[in-house]
Amino acid sequence: MGLSQALTTAMSGLRATQASLSLVSSNVANAETPGYVRKTVNQVAGTTGDYGSSVLLNGVNRQLDQYLQSQLRTETSGASYADVRSTYLANLQSVYGNPDSTGTIEDAYNKLLTAIQGLSTSPDSQSARIGVVNAAQSMAQQLNATSQGIQSLRANAEAGISDSVNTANNALTQIATINKQLQSGGQTDASTAALLDQRDQYITQLSQLMDIRTVTNDQNQVTVFTNSGVQLVGTEAAQLSFNAQGTMTPNTLYNSDPTKSNVGTITVTFPHGGSYDLVSTNSIRSGKIAAYLELRDNTLVKAQTQIDQFAASMSSALSDKTTAGTAAPASLAPQSGFDLDLSGLQSGNVVHVSYKDNTTGVTHNLSLVRVDDPSVLPLSNSATTDPNDEVVGIDFSGGMSSVLTQLNGALGSAAGLQFSNPSGSTLRVLDDGTGRSSVTSGSVTSTVSSLTSGDPQLPLFTDNGGLYTGAITANGSQMTGLAARISVNTALVGDPSRTVVFSTNPLTAAGDTTRANMMLSQLSAGSYSYSPQTGLGTTSAPFTGTLLNFARQFISQQGEAATAAKQLSDGQDVVLNTLQSKMSATSGVNIDDEMAHLLQLQNAYSANARVMSSIKQMYDTLMQVM
Repeated sequence: MGLSQALTTAMSGLRATQASLSLVSSNVANAETPGYVRKTVNQVAGTTGDYGSSVLLNGVNRQLDQYLQSQLRTETSGASYADVRSTYLANLQSVYGNPDSTGTIEDAYNKLLTAIQGLSTSPDSQSARIGVVNAAQSMAQQLNATSQGIQSLRANAEAGISDSVNTANNALTQIATINKQLQSGGQTDASTAALLDQRDQYITQLSQLMDIRTVTNDQNQVTVFTNSGVQLVGTEAAQLSFNAQGTMTPNTLYNSDPTKSNVGTITVTFPHGGSYDLVSTNSIRSGKIAAYLELRDNTLVKAQTQIDQFAASMSSALSDKTTAGTAAPASLAPQSGFDLDLSGLQSGNVVHVSYKDNTTGVTHNLSLVRVDDPSVLPLSNSATTDPNDEVVGIDFSGGMSSVLTQLNGALGSAAGLQFSNPSGSTLRVLDDGTGRSSVTSGSVTSTVSSLTSGDPQLPLFTDNGGLYTGAITANGSQMTGLAARISVNTALVGDPSRTVVFSTNPLTAAGDTTRANMMLSQLSAGSYSYSPQTGLGTTSAPFTGTLLNFARQFISQQGEAATAAKQLSDGQDVVLNTLQSKMSATSGVNIDDEMAHLLQLQNAYSANARVMSSIKQMYDTLMQVM
C-alpha cells in the first residue's frame, strides 16, 4: 500500500468517526425528546487503489422496530379510547351520586315515599300535605339536575369530537408536508431521519384520536388509512369536518339519516373531490373520537333514557287509570265482546283488547295506541314494554268514523273482529259470531287530567306544566327528555289539600286516606315493565319491578360499568406502558451506551489521526531526501 492510499484510508476513517461523533452528540442531546429515535451511521467497506481499504458512509440508520411501532400505535388508540370512557363514566357516576348519600335519585324517592306515608297516617295534617308537595318537587328537581348533568357530559363529548377533528387535521397536514419533503434514493441522511421522527410523532398523535394503519413506499413516504380502509393522507391530506350542533338536549340525537339527525357528524373530504361520512359508516372504531361518539350517541343517551323511563313510569303510576270494558248487550248474540269508554283517552293512551283465535288456540293481546299525528304510523311493537303485545297505532285526528275504518281494516278480516260506535265515545269490539275468534277482555288505560276527577289517580307530575300521556309524535316519544322537563303540578303546589281531596261533589273528607294510600301503593309496591332501551332486560324479557328496584338497578349498573371501564383503562395503560418501555429500549437513547460508544469513537479518531501524522512525517522525510 502506498502512502497516498494509506492517507486516503485514514481520512475516510476520520470522516466516518466525525459523522458518528455528530450522531452521538445528537443522540445525547435528544435523549429526553419525545419521539426521538436513536441514530447510527451506516458504514460499508470500500477499496482504495489496488490493495487499500476504506470506510464509506451509506446514510443514517434509525434504530426502529417497525412491528413494535405498529403495535404501539394500535395500543395507543385502545388506551385513549379506554381512558376517555373511564373518565366520562366516572363523571356520570358522580352525576348519579353514591346510592348511600343524599342528593341522589334514590334518596329523593325514599323521601317522597316517607312523605306520602306520613300523609297516609295523617291525611288531615296540613304539614303532611305540604310535605308531600315539597318532597315531590325535590324529586322532580333531582331528575332535572341529573338530566342536566348527563347532557353536560354529552356536550363535553361533542366538544371533544370538535377539538379532536381540529387536531387530526393538523396532524394530517403535517404528515402530507413531510411526505413531500422526503426524497427518493434509498438513502437516509441525518435531515431525512429527523423528518421521519417528526412524521412518526404526528402519526402517533393521530393514533390517539382514531385507529389507523400505515403503508410506507420505497420513497420513504407513508400513506395513512383508517382500519376500515379510508385513506386519510399520502402526499396530500384529506380534510375532516365536524358540524357541531351547539346546545345538547335529550332530544338532540344521532341518526344515520342526516335529515333526522340533530347532532354533529364527521365527514372526510378527499383532496381530489368526494366525501365520506365516517360516523354512519362506523369508520372510526377506536381512539378518542370513537370514545366520544360512543358516549354521546349511546352510553349517555342510554343513561338519559333510564331517568326518562323512571320519570315516565313514576308519572303514569299516579295518573293512569285502567277501566275495564262492560260486556256488550246480550241481544247481539251470537256475537259477544265489550263496550269501551274512550272519553278520557289522550294521545299515547292505550285500549287493550284480548281475543282468542279458536282455530289455533292462541290468545292475542292487542294494544291500540292513540296517536294524533299520522306521520308516525305504523307503530312498532316496541311502543309498549309488554313483549306479548301486538301494537296497532290508530290515528284519532280524523274522528271516530276514521278510527273505526282503521280498526276494521286492520283487524276485521285478519282477526275476525268487528268495531263499531254505538253512541258517544263508546267503542264496541265484537267477534264476528262465527266462532272463529272470541273476545276475552277489553279495557282502557287513560290519563287522569284533573286533581278532583272523583278518582284517586292524579297528575302529581307534569311535563313542563302539561299532561304526561306517553304521546308519540313526529318529534319522537314524549318520554324522551321527560326527566329534564318534569315538574310538580302547579295546581297542587297552589292547593296542597288536593293530595287528599279527589272529589268536590261530594267533598272528600279531610281524613280520607284513599288518595294517599293509592300513591303509596303505586310508588312503593307497584310493579312495572321498563323499555329495553334503558339497557336493562330485553325485548322478549323486559326488566320488571318496582320503581325503586328499577332506580337501584340502573344506578348499580352504572357503578359496575364505571368500575369495569376503570379496570379496562388501567389494563390498557399497563399494556401501553410496557410497549413504550420496549420501544424505548430498542429505539430510545441510553446515555451509558452512548458514552461507551463515544470512547470507542475517540480512540478510533486518535488512531486515524496518528496514522495521518505518521504519513506526514514520512512525506516530510521523503521531501528532505529528494
